[in-house]
Amino acid sequence: MADALSIIPASVLRNLADKLYEKRKNAALELEGIVKQLAQAGDHEKITAVIKLLTEDFTLSPQANHRKGGLIGLAAATVGLTTEAAQHLELEFTLIDPRPEDGIKDWESGDNTYQLLFHHIKKKRGPKQIVPPVLKSFSDQDSRVRYYACEALYNIAKVVRGDFIMFFNQIFDALCKLSADSDANVQSAAHLLDRLVKDIVTESDQFSIEEFIPLLRERMNVLNPYVRQFLVGWITVLDSVPDIDMLGFLPDFLDGLFNMLSDSSHEIRQQADSALSEFLQEIKNSPVSILLPMMSLFKSLFHYKYITLSGTEASCSWTNLSFVLCVQFLMILLALSKSVDYGRMAEILVQRAGSPDEFTRQTAITWINEFVKLGGDQLIPYYADILGAILPCISDKEEKIRVVARETNDELLAIRAAPSDGFDVGAILAVAKRHLSSEWEATRIEALHWISALLDKHHDEVLSFLGDIFDTLLKALSDPSDKVVLLVLEVHAQIAKDTKHFHDLVVFLVDNFRNDNSLLEKRGALIIRRLCVLLGAETVYRELSAILEKEADLDFASIMVQAYQHACTVIQSLVEEDINVKFLVQLDKLIRLLETPIFAYLRLQLLEPGRYPWLLKALYGLLMLLPQQSAAFKMLRTRLKTVPSYSFSGEQLQNTSFGTSHIRGPNHIPLQDGEMKHDKQGINFALRLQQFEKMQRQHRALAKSQAKSHSASASKILDFTSLAQFQSSRTSQKP
Repeated sequence: MADALSIIPASVLRNLADKLYEKRKNAALELEGIVKQLAQAGDHEKITAVIKLLTEDFTLSPQANHRKGGLIGLAAATVGLTTEAAQHLELEFTLIDPRPEDGIKDWESGDNTYQLLFHHIKKKRGPKQIVPPVLKSFSDQDSRVRYYACEALYNIAKVVRGDFIMFFNQIFDALCKLSADSDANVQSAAHLLDRLVKDIVTESDQFSIEEFIPLLRERMNVLNPYVRQFLVGWITVLDSVPDIDMLGFLPDFLDGLFNMLSDSSHEIRQQADSALSEFLQEIKNSPVSILLPMMSLFKSLFHYKYITLSGTEASCSWTNLSFVLCVQFLMILLALSKSVDYGRMAEILVQRAGSPDEFTRQTAITWINEFVKLGGDQLIPYYADILGAILPCISDKEEKIRVVARETNDELLAIRAAPSDGFDVGAILAVAKRHLSSEWEATRIEALHWISALLDKHHDEVLSFLGDIFDTLLKALSDPSDKVVLLVLEVHAQIAKDTKHFHDLVVFLVDNFRNDNSLLEKRGALIIRRLCVLLGAETVYRELSAILEKEADLDFASIMVQAYQHACTVIQSLVEEDINVKFLVQLDKLIRLLETPIFAYLRLQLLEPGRYPWLLKALYGLLMLLPQQSAAFKMLRTRLKTVPSYSFSGEQLQNTSFGTSHIRGPNHIPLQDGEMKHDKQGINFALRLQQFEKMQRQHRALAKSQAKSHSASASKILDFTSLAQFQSSRTSQKP
């Protein structure tokens, strides 16, 4: 310390601690000259003593003016050192003569001077010198001290340039805090220093991005707007440096950038969006994104074919050479693909696609769209998560999001991936099942499209998970949307290729119709018609009849049965008790059902009355049962007026005339030419008619029982009323 006091005049030390800036500045200029002379003389011990004096007696002083003087003094000393300043920043470098036992052999001797490689230099920790005291001053309570700390470090950095990089993380941390400083002058000084540091980093080859990324990642979720601007600025600058691979580290700070898209400041949102757009463009332009589709193509070409180095196929040298080259090419692609980690980023995007902020959702779904196009096999394990993000966006209130989400969904549906490639059918089904309960119709529809697509591509795998989704699919038949119900029926039709599943479906439908009369009224005809189209009317009605034959609820069974084969015989079996209000309501529904598209084939058969005379007679029979003023009567009469009269002879009319002899039992059913009691598929219509008559007798008995019960109740009420009137009259006659 005595050496330093003898080197620096007392007046310089006094002025260095003065409250006036001009005096401190002049003292710093004198100090610069002193240090420059010492440097030229090579007296680094005295220089170290001067730096130690400035640090301990000034920058660490409790007096603010002393601290200010110490900072400007350290900057002046650095300027005086010029090219030799690096060794006084923090570390001392001591050259050690290489000896054989050190294991160092790469050296040459000449004129008693050892020329060593850089990595043969041994470093030892020196005393705290120029930079550490300045960095400590960034957290000083006095804003003017913080300001002069920025000024001092700026001047130091201008001198040492690249050697300054060893302190980058500490400086970055300090600047991050100063960017949000409460003093505007400190913020301005920090911005100037920040620009200089950026220039130094971009021109340096010693900057370590690997050491910097953890520091950046820790600060990406800071909410302060000034800090956010500071961070986005550094990300943009580092990304512009060709030698720095920021794209490879994008997953480490991608979530933070997306978080900034919902910032209250328009400027921050714009900066974050600009940075994200630039990164997305880099991903699209990267060699990996262009070559990954080719890699998938090669994998598909050679997945099932192995060309040996001997044998018949090996005789084609070009084929073998092509195979080997393609394999080597694939290996190169796999190595390149590591620079874009689609998987980690996909996880972030999936979360951000559900953000309450509209702009964040739109940006996230746009990224997902590009990833689905570019990601290739890397994204296969993430398909379920991506689908879970897409389906809600299909029903987004913002049209732009809906359009991109639908496009992404179509792209994802078009991809053909096998379970052997990591495609998780169960996970996709779970996502689709979850969104079947969405409040949005469009989302439920797309979820059903996915289940249908999986049944087409991976039918056996889907059936192995059927127990997890079957109940949900059955409940979806009660969906308020007709479109959803129709799609659910298509899915059920795909599943119902298996007889057991078909039976379970029809049983569930019958149970639901029985328990929910409104479902039967509103959707019953729609569901049955659609199933007839998808699975065949005969198959559906046979299964229904087999189930309803055991139905205990007779009223429900009568509502469900809407038969029209051998209708003439059935109509003639009706008696007065059968034709009531319920019957007429069902008959009205039947007439309207005949006018629907599903029965177009039946109406076309009316063009050939000679070929289908019983159909015509059945329809006329229904017409006779309907009240003339009813809408159903007018509808059916209008339809029958259009039936052509040609090809219908009197003989055929006589053969189809009604008669009571035709309805007396299963042995007297009228038969058309060539018709048998059992049709080609083995349906015994005589037995069916017998069952019908049995059911009708049960209905009549039930109706009579209910009528008697009602009559008895009415009689009791009447008797009680008469007794009450009699008692009242007796009471009034008493004196």
